[in-house]
Amino acid sequence: LIRVQNMPSTANLGVRLDLKQIALRCRNTEFNPKRFAAVVMRLREPRATAIIFQSGKICVTGCKSVHNSSLAVKRFAYIIERVGFKPQEQVEFKVHNMTGTVDVGFPIRLEGLVYAHSSFASYEPELFPGLIYRLVEPRVVFLIFVSGKIIMTGAKNEDQLCEALRKLHPVLIEYRKARVMPMPWQDTASEERKEVEGEAREIEHV
Repeated sequence: LIRVQNMPSTANLGVRLDLKQIALRCRNTEFNPKRFAAVVMRLREPRATAIIFQSGKICVTGCKSVHNSSLAVKRFAYIIERVGFKPQEQVEFKVHNMTGTVDVGFPIRLEGLVYAHSSFASYEPELFPGLIYRLVEPRVVFLIFVSGKIIMTGAKNEDQLCEALRKLHPVLIEYRKARVMPMPWQDTASEERKEVEGEAREIEHV
């Protein structure tokens, strides 16, 4: 089951903004023009953060669905309109990237995977414990850990996330790490067998 963690999106309100007025008249805002020429505004419901530029463009992060991201943009636009800057009727809205996580439920042999798929994968455990796998179609990047936990990014919608995982899953199955662990009774059984064999040899000598 893929869990969407973040869905950055952008919108163009089509009107130039006075960032100082917005920062003064709106709650939950931050504005420090010497450090960054944009207003940071936060919503509680849906939980989202917007970076608002003077040009009227805004970047929204923190949402986990297209519906919430679109709703957040509408609420930010409504707040800005209350200050006195009326957005255009059709606000341009676009989701640029989706980040999701999934646990396949089994450990993965990353060394074997990167050796067989070197044109798509890179793995440098000395620098970072995850393997990077770049899928061509859809253009999704996987960050794969030996535990079987995976981070996915680059998709434009949830269907692309699902399709990408469907394509990669057979490869992960192929490089599934076998858990070979001796059971507690295995060592005991071998010792008992040795004792029985030793006693049998002693009886034969007698």
